[in-house]
Amino acid sequence: MATKSASRAARHNSRLHGRSRAGNTVNFLFLALMGAFMLLPMIYAVSSAFKPLDELFVFPPRFFVRRPTLDNFSDLFLLMSTSWVPFTRYLFNTVILAAVATAGNVIICSMAAYMLEKRKFPGSRVLYKSVELALMFSGAVTAIPNYLIMARLHWIDTYLALMIPAFATPIGLFLMKQFMGSVHDSLIESAKLDGAGEWRIFWRIVMPIVRPAWQTLIIFSFQSTWNMTGGTFIFSEELKTLPSALSQVLQGGIARTGVSCAVALLIMIIPIAVFITSESRVLETMGTSGIKE
Repeated sequence: MATKSASRAARHNSRLHGRSRAGNTVNFLFLALMGAFMLLPMIYAVSSAFKPLDELFVFPPRFFVRRPTLDNFSDLFLLMSTSWVPFTRYLFNTVILAAVATAGNVIICSMAAYMLEKRKFPGSRVLYKSVELALMFSGAVTAIPNYLIMARLHWIDTYLALMIPAFATPIGLFLMKQFMGSVHDSLIESAKLDGAGEWRIFWRIVMPIVRPAWQTLIIFSFQSTWNMTGGTFIFSEELKTLPSALSQVLQGGIARTGVSCAVALLIMIIPIAVFITSESRVLETMGTSGIKE
């Protein structure tokens, strides 16, 4: 009887929400099909990285590799070993740049979002509207102003030219401010009555509550900074990043097509791994960012 009652209740809830078992099945199949379709470019990139050169130029193209080989990766490391700058140096530069830029972005955007959302002051609304307006501009629009500013500060050919602009991003501030609205003002007021200062409230109360938001921001920031080449700001070979060094490999012509596929796989695998390990936090952020008191 209990099982029948639960089944009837489930059917009743489904009808209330406009869903049926057939509808759920269709939705599931549709989402599965779209998910598989979106995975095709990634699968093709992995397959191409292990293809020998003759399979890369066969017509019509083959989606899956038939004779997998590691020659593309061995050729890549052979080319990188001939450079006077070691491969580990490029990797070290990329890791340091991505780590510092990501940490700075999370801290700056979180503090700015906290002040704009919880500490209203004269001009705060205008300031936030300017941040929203900045979301409309792409990196190509701000490239020349950024270069002029970095040149005036004498930061060209230094990591500061890449790190400082990455500290404050409109999308990061917008994301954190939207999520800060889920922090009840009563918690902040109670902490003040207990004698907590602004820094303690921010680090001990607010940041743990909005943890899914800044973990999501870490993913977005890391993905963008990992792929930075710094071509317009970095000219010294020993300061170049891994994507910049690998892009030089691609200039070897058609004979390096297999190496190019290996390069594409190496560049994309780290951000994808970071995203997969933190996917649940992204979904939690998207599901709760609209909650208000």
